[in-house]
Amino acid sequence: MAKNVLVTGGAGYIGAHACKVLAAAGFTPVTFDNLTTGWAEAVKYGPLVQGDLMNRADIDAALAEYQPVAVMHFAALSLVGESMKDPGYYWRVNVNGALNLLEATVAAGIRNFVFSSTCATYGDQDGVLLNEETPQRPINAYGGSKLAIEEMVRNFGAAYDLNHVIFRYFNVAGADPDAEVGEQHTPETHLIPLMLDAVAGKRDALTVFGTDYPTRDGTCVRDYVHVMDLVDAHVLGLKWLLEGKESRVFCLGTGNGFSVTEVIEASRAVTNRDVPIVYGDRRPGDAVTLVSGSEAAIRDLGWQPDRSTLRDMIGDAWRWAQKPAFTK
Repeated sequence: MAKNVLVTGGAGYIGAHACKVLAAAGFTPVTFDNLTTGWAEAVKYGPLVQGDLMNRADIDAALAEYQPVAVMHFAALSLVGESMKDPGYYWRVNVNGALNLLEATVAAGIRNFVFSSTCATYGDQDGVLLNEETPQRPINAYGGSKLAIEEMVRNFGAAYDLNHVIFRYFNVAGADPDAEVGEQHTPETHLIPLMLDAVAGKRDALTVFGTDYPTRDGTCVRDYVHVMDLVDAHVLGLKWLLEGKESRVFCLGTGNGFSVTEVIEASRAVTNRDVPIVYGDRRPGDAVTLVSGSEAAIRDLGWQPDRSTLRDMIGDAWRWAQKPAFTK
């Protein structure tokens, strides 16, 4: 009998890739998504339940029908800039949605929960290798809401024996190497797809926000992790829980930071095309440098971020960019 896993946000970028890897590992991913930002066309590896985390009855019905062995929670509002302009929206949707999901999960007798958190919970700690022990000081409502959910997950773990793995990950990039699923946001805010749109002529230019940061070339530095490496870690985390191991937090990155300028140079090498650029001011809420210390995931989960090179991430994203876009 197939082991069902409820995947919230499974019609989105990371969730859809997670569904592919879960299916390959012998699980049946059950996508739970309201399709506000996700795409029904991205749901290829298991059933789709169109529901909303803000409606507890939708969650209860999905859990009763599919009786999953675990819940993998990706669904969230995730735009830093938007969270700075409308923090209440982020607190209301992210936190209340997660609370509904947690309460429904324990009520259904499910005891395994994998949560998609973020390095945005750390805030701006320049020059610090961010690991599981680093103090969390978010500087925007997106990071703040994710930190609050982490605390809720721990509270539910203590009160209801909800075994959990929390992943704090860094800048996710790339696409499925088979180009079955990939990154498509409306609006798009991530550097690599924006850059490739500019390369392909789908937008006039890539805007580089800030060139006066205290970094080696004045642009922000981020730790980029390939989406397939990232979702591999989620399957390892799920297996960790199903084997009865203790609840844990793991950071997911490579330990290497690349500046915006370095990513642009790598794109020129991969695509053999120039990147049209315009320069803008810094964006509120953007940290200077975010780099992960991921030794725990490598040591304890056996995780290997083998595809997380700029060449592979940009190359896979470029291959996906050549395909027709998802449509509603």
